[in-house]
Amino acid sequence: MTPPLVTLAGIGKRFANGTRALAAVDLSIATGEFLAILGPSGCGKSTLLRLLAGLAQPSNGRLDWTTPPGPRDIGFVFQEATLLPWADALTNAALPLRLAGMPQPEREARAATALAAVGLAGFERSLPRELSGGMRMRVSIARAMVTDPAVLLMDEPFAALDELTRHKLNDDLLALYARAGVTVVFVTHSVSESVYLASRLIIMAPRPGRIARELHIASPLPRPEGFRTSVAYAELCRDASLALAGALS
Repeated sequence: MTPPLVTLAGIGKRFANGTRALAAVDLSIATGEFLAILGPSGCGKSTLLRLLAGLAQPSNGRLDWTTPPGPRDIGFVFQEATLLPWADALTNAALPLRLAGMPQPEREARAATALAAVGLAGFERSLPRELSGGMRMRVSIARAMVTDPAVLLMDEPFAALDELTRHKLNDDLLALYARAGVTVVFVTHSVSESVYLASRLIIMAPRPGRIARELHIASPLPRPEGFRTSVAYAELCRDASLALAGALS
């Protein structure tokens, strides 16, 4: 049996003000998996993601990687695009490589490839103010992918976008996932988005955050045409909604 990419055992997180963000979280994530974390605001979804990224440390429990990731092995996409407003899309996408000391010609070539992979070929010299919200988020995804990470962590990246843009980015993300072979952990509070994107879905209950339910989505990734309007999708969304309601009761 292939060992999991990362295992969390009895993970808890208590902040300095006494708030218990997470309690007794047990979770294994497989290499190449697309895992969605669904739950209401305040249930510890983002905290869990930050622990995986190494941006915070657990208060108790163990977080073990089968192969410890290096600084370029994890890409992180935040809720906001957080682009440098004075820098064009190419410069923003190349930023991790610049910070790593990569020469300019090589980092710009790799950044251009990353932008093309998210559908932004031809927009390399556009400033953030010249791009739509969806395009700015594409730059953010390109920046996270430019180091060819093994793991992509995404913290509600499409929450502020309109529904049509969100649907398009969902499809593009699944296509990118299939091409890159990356492991994705995607945080969301949208039932429909989590069911559409994930191969596995964990549902979190709040105060303190803990895993209440786990659902497996058998449909292949990327999703087949018409999946959003299928009976199977509607039934999966219903199951996830009921599980989420149960976690909150």
